[in-house]
Amino acid sequence: MGLIRRAAARTGRGPAHPRFRTSVRWWIAGRTVHALLLMALGALAALSVLVAGAWTLTEDSPRSMAERFSNGERLLDLSLGVLRACVGTDSLDPEPDSTAHQLLATLASMTGALAPAVLLGIVLIKLFALRPFVWRRRASISHAWTADFPGYSRRHAGSDDAVIAVRFYNRFDNLSVVDLRARAHLRYLERSPHDGSLVIYKQWLKVLDAQGEPADERSWLAVERGAPFTVWIPVDAPVTALPFSRIQGKDLSGSSGVKLLVRLTARTVGLGTEVADECWFDLEGGDFELGRFVPLQPDLAKDVWQWEGWSDFDGLIRPGPDGDEPPDPPTRPAS
Repeated sequence: MGLIRRAAARTGRGPAHPRFRTSVRWWIAGRTVHALLLMALGALAALSVLVAGAWTLTEDSPRSMAERFSNGERLLDLSLGVLRACVGTDSLDPEPDSTAHQLLATLASMTGALAPAVLLGIVLIKLFALRPFVWRRRASISHAWTADFPGYSRRHAGSDDAVIAVRFYNRFDNLSVVDLRARAHLRYLERSPHDGSLVIYKQWLKVLDAQGEPADERSWLAVERGAPFTVWIPVDAPVTALPFSRIQGKDLSGSSGVKLLVRLTARTVGLGTEVADECWFDLEGGDFELGRFVPLQPDLAKDVWQWEGWSDFDGLIRPGPDGDEPPDPPTRPAS
């Protein structure tokens, strides 16, 4: 070990962590279609301006450089012509004895040949990058007796213990999701007792199952379109202020970087594929709030998107001095 340290000191650097390239496929899947189209159009426009500038610099003309670049209308027309060539709908006419023009025209033609394939690849990636679930922005923390399980609520009627509620819903109209399962675990950093370095720890958390009993996961047989689902995570300790310092027997007072992860897995009807989604909640980043979430008002006579309460999906019922206050009258979603 001493030899390694002395060698590192002589070279001025220690062992480097291997670099992992981020997959372009997942990078594209994480962006919206509008953002991808704007980025592609911006990249092509920037390339067109650069090619038009280089074309003007290398053209065989008796005019001075100042005269060439002072003609804004000609530069704009040339840039638009290069843009048409870059998308494959037009071609440039280079000067026969100009190697620079030949190279620029070749670059524009190759870009025009590749651009449709790249755009098609983006469309295919977005088509198969399924994100069927929409999450409530924050996890709410309320008294354990406010959970939607009569037995669990009665057992904690006189307790000050809290429970975490994580909400989400299926937003797809034409995709049937079944066999949904939800799991949760805690991630935190603590100092190693051996060398004092930070170590990442993970703890599997219990969630309430369909009977309101602590279990490793919560499962649903069917997932209706737009119907809200809740993952209840017992804290097994009172939470009077944020950030909380204890959950399911774990003392977090000496921990840092505490995050809660809720992961969903399900299967799709027809496609026969498995879909997965997850959401991280940062304890120090303001992703938790005290109070009970505002409920929706299901009405089977109406379409699910016409239910009252959607505009308050991210809202909260603030706790009062004697417990949770009754919810405000639900409002219809904004048109």
